[in-house]
Amino acid sequence: MAKQIYVNLPVKDLKRSVDFFTALGFSFNPDYTDENATCMIINENAFVMLLVEGFFKTFTTKDLTDATGSTEAIMAFSVDSKEAVDETVRKAIAAGGTPSQEVQDYGFMYNHSFQDPDGHLWEVMWMDPAGPPAEGAPAGDTETPGT
Repeated sequence: MAKQIYVNLPVKDLKRSVDFFTALGFSFNPDYTDENATCMIINENAFVMLLVEGFFKTFTTKDLTDATGSTEAIMAFSVDSKEAVDETVRKAIAAGGTPSQEVQDYGFMYNHSFQDPDGHLWEVMWMDPAGPPAEGAPAGDTETPGT
């Protein structure tokens, strides 16, 4: 059973990518950082390896996808509030990212997205710890019946 996850992404300019994700509040493990790669820490069990395209190609015989024109995956991470979703996307745009999809507000779940400087898609989400509303309750009503 997997205990950690590592997502590997090709990037054109490692410094630009590090600067971008640093502006969003992410940190990096210096033990796994050199001129070819860095390890971005999502949490104690989830990491994103940002690999310079030439180095990334040493791990595959397939052609790389140009993420600015094609999508292979969407990376998603959660934050603690709707406001934090909006703030993270605002920081991403200010740091050189581009908008992706419009905000989606389902009441109990709220997400927004951006593209990083290499075109990779990122989704920032918040989910109410109480979960979705009870069946038959209007969207956004997360109160327990009878309270």
